Amino acid sequence: MKKLLSLPPNLVASFHEITGFSPEEYFCTNDPVGHKLGSGGGTTWLLEECYRAWNKGESFGEWLHGDRRILLHAGGQSRRLPSYAPSGKILTPVPVFRWERGQRLSQTLLDLQLPLYERLMNLAPKGINTMIVSGDVYIRAAEQLPPVPDADVVCYGLWLDSSVATDHGVFVSDRRTPSVLKCMLQKPSVQTLNDLLQDHFYLTDIGVWLLSDRAVELLMKRSKRGNDIVEYDLYSEFGCALGTDPQIADDELRSLRVEILPLPGGEFYHYGTSREMISSTLAVQNIVNDQREIMHRGRKPHPSIFIQNALTDIEITPGNTNMWIENSHVGKGWTVSHDNVITGVPRNDWDISLAPGQCVDIVPVGDVSFVIRTYNIGSKFAGSMQQARIFPVTDDLSDMGRMLSWMLSTDYVTRCETDTEASFAAELAGHRMMSAEEISNEANLVRLVAQRRDFRKTNWAALARNHEHSVFYQLDLDDAARSFASAGIEMPRPIGNDLPLLTRIHDAMFRSEVCRLKGGEWQTDEQRAFSLLREGLTASVLAEKQQPRMSVYSDQIVWGRSPVRIDIAGGWTDTPPFCLMEGGNVINLAIELNGQPPLQTYVRPCREPHIVCRSIDLGAVEVIDTYGQLADFSHVGSPFSIPKAALVLAGFQPGFSTVRYPSLRAQLEDFGCGIELTLLSAIPAGSGLGTSSILAATVLGAVSDFCSLAWDKNEIGRRTLVLEQMLTTGGGWQDQFGGVLHGVKLLQTQRGFSQNPLVRWLPDDIYTQPEYAQCHLLYYTGITRTAKNILSEIVRRMFLNNGAQLRLQREMKAHTMDMYEAIQRHDFNQAGRLVGKSWMQNQAIDAGTNPPAVRAMTDLIDDLCLGYKLPGAGGGGYLYMVAKDPEAAARIKQTLNANRPNSNARFVDMSLSRKGMQVSRS
Repeated sequence: MKKLLSLPPNLVASFHEITGFSPEEYFCTNDPVGHKLGSGGGTTWLLEECYRAWNKGESFGEWLHGDRRILLHAGGQSRRLPSYAPSGKILTPVPVFRWERGQRLSQTLLDLQLPLYERLMNLAPKGINTMIVSGDVYIRAAEQLPPVPDADVVCYGLWLDSSVATDHGVFVSDRRTPSVLKCMLQKPSVQTLNDLLQDHFYLTDIGVWLLSDRAVELLMKRSKRGNDIVEYDLYSEFGCALGTDPQIADDELRSLRVEILPLPGGEFYHYGTSREMISSTLAVQNIVNDQREIMHRGRKPHPSIFIQNALTDIEITPGNTNMWIENSHVGKGWTVSHDNVITGVPRNDWDISLAPGQCVDIVPVGDVSFVIRTYNIGSKFAGSMQQARIFPVTDDLSDMGRMLSWMLSTDYVTRCETDTEASFAAELAGHRMMSAEEISNEANLVRLVAQRRDFRKTNWAALARNHEHSVFYQLDLDDAARSFASAGIEMPRPIGNDLPLLTRIHDAMFRSEVCRLKGGEWQTDEQRAFSLLREGLTASVLAEKQQPRMSVYSDQIVWGRSPVRIDIAGGWTDTPPFCLMEGGNVINLAIELNGQPPLQTYVRPCREPHIVCRSIDLGAVEVIDTYGQLADFSHVGSPFSIPKAALVLAGFQPGFSTVRYPSLRAQLEDFGCGIELTLLSAIPAGSGLGTSSILAATVLGAVSDFCSLAWDKNEIGRRTLVLEQMLTTGGGWQDQFGGVLHGVKLLQTQRGFSQNPLVRWLPDDIYTQPEYAQCHLLYYTGITRTAKNILSEIVRRMFLNNGAQLRLQREMKAHTMDMYEAIQRHDFNQAGRLVGKSWMQNQAIDAGTNPPAVRAMTDLIDDLCLGYKLPGAGGGGYLYMVAKDPEAAARIKQTLNANRPNSNARFVDMSLSRKGMQVSRS
């Protein structure tokens, strides 16, 4: 998805250098200097400039249709936000939210804006390829987003009081058709809005517009005279010509289909002025006040004090309210009050005093010089003030401090607002004077950002050192590790073992990642992180020692058998440590293959006091005579790792049993017999159907019955999670609960190390009714992939609070509830389409989940399916498909049977299991 940015002219040249964003994803330009184009004309200019730079020989229409793009208009002069006028409001640094996990210390307003915009574009139907948004707002959607309707123009709004809406555009609709636009009004009076409420609704425009290709073409047509782009406004002209009863008569625009939607749980934070920058940031920080959700014990004297990328050598007090210090050194000689904004100040030893409302901005110009700007927190730089040359330039730090002190003590900027000759005071004589406009045009942004990074380097060390009272371990530690490695920041001192286990886990993986990036030995810290995770997940179960007792006749066999599972939504949200931090949501189906539960275990007594493990499908046998042999279960790929670990958990090992025995032989003699345990997995390895976890659960279920341990299905699922940690294969909880428990179900857990899913069974009509059952197809691809390496890569990013992955897993959780609603409504088509969305999410979290060989298969049947996915981690195994109808299902079978990718590929009959795991005796 491409991002097209309209920026201040000076920012365009250095944008990619100072942000690190790819020039292949982010296109930047500015409106032609001296020409006012408006938001509509500016959109046309931005699209045409991007087309000229990026097209590969196709026509404009083909180019427009060929990709999705987000257009951000952020090219204004930012007169009312002087501190970030040179770099553009879109790059305003925003403090990490105290209640959020996975944010970057270097985040900007742009970083916060884009995830929502990208989510909306991903929900848009085909034909909507363009989004137009404003660059000076942070919009947040606290609830799950519905699909974007199929229309030519889709606009989002908020329900706001008339006292607020009067300063914005509003979308008016008839109460009988609330999603259909009747007309758009620009800044209507409060009286007009109140009158409308009698038989209309109105939504306040938040500047998020999605346009079809046709709507874009008409917008561009209206903003051109011949080949020239003219001033044309997206909102007051294009917008006011839309709807069933528009304010501006234009039959062609009126014919466009328009939908208006309230943004679910929408919140709107404006960053247009100095005061709004502080008030909006404060409001965002206070979205969450539940102390259980705030991950550090902060010590800020007042919540409206924001200090970032800065060194402060003074004591900040509760009286310093509405304080913003960024990219600055506030030395020991400084005195601040309240309503102060301090930006860009280099390291200094000055004596400076700021009165209430006074602000300082020092901006690098040229190679060595700085321009000194003082202003008041409410300054607007209106009219000719933007061009008034009243700000002095110097390259001498002492001179800079003297001039700054004088400018503040004389309330210089206030005098200049009424008398521009005040700039010619003797204290400033001999210096070049610059205007606010010239500062924005000539600022050396590379130097500005370099200074910010230098201050942030010092902040990194301080945050890590003070981690109990800072946001350090809730940050995107992946980003933090890159910063530590690239800047050569000294590693923080080791943290104590008395800290919360999750903190210690994050710390170990952070250290591992820094060492890996620096080319050092990193495996030890990584292993420590996984070891601590195992400790947290297994401690409560391992503390419960067992006393196995023989509970069968000498000729009896205990027989356990289980279905496998297909996860259709929420996979990966059940995986620690994500589920430990945020809980998980998964929907899966328990299925039998070819009419049989494919995973089976047989346990029977044997005369000799030893343990015999057999595998029917692998043709392997192992005789175990000692505790040492039984404890050797951590070899991945060993045919009997699972039964060995299961018997250890059942108490056949010192430390796991309530009674201590000198040997395994002695324990089995006291038990009353030896044990013969046979496995049958009638399914290939790497199937993606949760085979190993469900087989482990089946073994535990059979062993529990054989040894009188009385574990119910929930306890078996819990112990399966422990068993997999003992094997070091990791994994979550959805596989075992997916097979052990029957039918279609939603599984949910809360945060914490106790992961006991709440189960909600769902109606199964869309899987079992004859008209639907034949549409669910399962195809073995003949391609296998082991999940352990996949798991370790993805889990590593979870340990590191990788922001992109956390956002994706949260979307997966929310998506699971969409699937829940679709199944509850018996909506076969929607449930099928949501399977396709699950597949897209799986690919986003792991690019290797859809290898070329699998893609070649799905390309053949894509138009015949509502959705499809590889269950589990993907990469191979089985392909689950939801055909559009029985005829499409028949064509899918015909197509894949005629194009088998290998000799093992085949269709397998699947049916919903109505019993889940069963354990019985002969």
